[in-house]
Amino acid sequence: MFEIDRTVLLLIDVQGRLAQMMHGKEALFASLKTLLKGMEILGVPVIWMEQLPDKLGPTTPEIAAFLPGASPIPKHSFSCCGNPGFMERFSLINRDQVLLTGIESHICVYQTGMDLLQRGFEVQVVTDCVSSRTLENKTLGIERIKQSGGAATSCEMVLFELMKAAQGETFKRLVKVIK
Repeated sequence: MFEIDRTVLLLIDVQGRLAQMMHGKEALFASLKTLLKGMEILGVPVIWMEQLPDKLGPTTPEIAAFLPGASPIPKHSFSCCGNPGFMERFSLINRDQVLLTGIESHICVYQTGMDLLQRGFEVQVVTDCVSSRTLENKTLGIERIKQSGGAATSCEMVLFELMKAAQGETFKRLVKVIK
């Protein structure tokens, strides 16, 4: 079970024209918005990554709007773990349970998940918050992470997993975001 005080969310490379080419992009963007709102309500930190932003462009504005006051970490490596800026921020946050979101699931999301698993972290890929240009590659990225010891979850599943109980003001706020 993932715990609020042990969890960090990684938002990986939802940028520019590439984001517009994702399989099921409307559903992907809707799920990402819900999850980002939920993380804010729950107080779960988000690390925001961008692959070669000078070439691929910035994060899709409708997603970036849910990260007020935050700034993305630029990277060139496919795995976030290959980036010193990421590793520094990740170490400072000091969480051992990682939620993976973003694109593409069979490249950057997959390689980040593999590196984190090899370093001993618990990893869940949020299946409705990742995509690739094709459904086959999306599915393959998720499956490879699961085969290597990670798990699959969904936006709604992980929000309720972190919440634990249907009570309190935080729960009321979270339910409004989900519905």
